Amino acid sequence: MTDEERAILIGAASRARQHAHAPYSHFRVGAALRANSGRIFTGCNVENSTFGLTLCAERVAVFKALSEGERGFDAVAVVADTERLTPPCGACRQILWEFCRDSEVILSNFRGQIIVRRMSDLLPDAFDASFL
Repeated sequence: MTDEERAILIGAASRARQHAHAPYSHFRVGAALRANSGRIFTGCNVENSTFGLTLCAERVAVFKALSEGERGFDAVAVVADTERLTPPCGACRQILWEFCRDSEVILSNFRGQIIVRRMSDLLPDAFDASFL
């Protein structure tokens, strides 16, 4: 993926973050997922007073893409306004592995920091359907 393509995903994730519903934690996250078709799907975190029902931005983006019929993905960007870059949580890592396999994960913040990882770096020895 080129730097320009990464910048497009980071921009989409940053814009999605503005729609986050985070009245409890005030921790707003945006994600942008690029399908193999080139379409970009965004998501933001959506909190619920019953915290277990909260959805992370990454899962929102994946589920939006799946609901639109997409099945193959090659990159996801995650943006938060934090000093340290914010990687996907464990649940999101599992969902991303299930649907995105060893895709590129771009972490960014509003300080201009960017780190690029592979899903296999974030979730080594991942569990998937090959174990069933």
